[in-house]
Amino acid sequence: MRRWLFWICLFLFVSALVAVPVQKCANTMLADGFDLPVGKPPGEGYYMARGFLSYHPGEDWNDVRGGNTDLGAPVYCIGNGVVTFARDARMGWGNVVIVRHAFLEGGKLQMVDSMYAHLNQIMVKNGQQVKRGQQVGTIGTNRGMYTAHLHYEVRKNLFIGINRSKFAKDLTNYHRPSQFIAQRRRLPGGGRVAAVPVGTYATDQPGYELPQSGLKSNKSDKPSPRTDRFRVNRFDDVGY
Repeated sequence: MRRWLFWICLFLFVSALVAVPVQKCANTMLADGFDLPVGKPPGEGYYMARGFLSYHPGEDWNDVRGGNTDLGAPVYCIGNGVVTFARDARMGWGNVVIVRHAFLEGGKLQMVDSMYAHLNQIMVKNGQQVKRGQQVGTIGTNRGMYTAHLHYEVRKNLFIGINRSKFAKDLTNYHRPSQFIAQRRRLPGGGRVAAVPVGTYATDQPGYELPQSGLKSNKSDKPSPRTDRFRVNRFDDVGY
């Protein structure tokens, strides 16, 4: 009886170990500061067309010349990090890049995700190490759905990915992007490496399929004829 009890307990123990998900990690250089993702010098020639709102937990940046003048313009990574998402997310997002950053603040290791949406072109791949100021893509329109602009976010919550509708759009999950960057232009720890968790998005799980947007691809990528305002997004997980 004791022998059977031993084997039963051993089996339950091993089963419990197998059931615990293994956390994947990637090494990345600590961010030694953050910069705006458009313009050289950062922000030059651009303005914030839409800021952080209850339904819009990020910022939209446009060329000061207006319209689609920034279509194809460079989008830069705000800080050192590792790419955790780089693909066409469809829906209201279009081409999206997400980068995970680790940085030191108050002597403690902190982490955030920066997200760049509606890109015309993606210039990095998932798992790639990127540096502050490195080009990750170009400004787009999501196949003519919007006037050309960059939508970008800085997230505290590392599980959001492109499933933004599943999380509260407030300061529990997000930073105000420009405020976050302005307060962290220079940081300690440059040259050091830290391990960050990866594979935290729903899209990283086996069998996950991105929903179809129903949009027709604009192969010529012509600018949207409506250059005076943004279109209303028709999808649940809006990008803007």
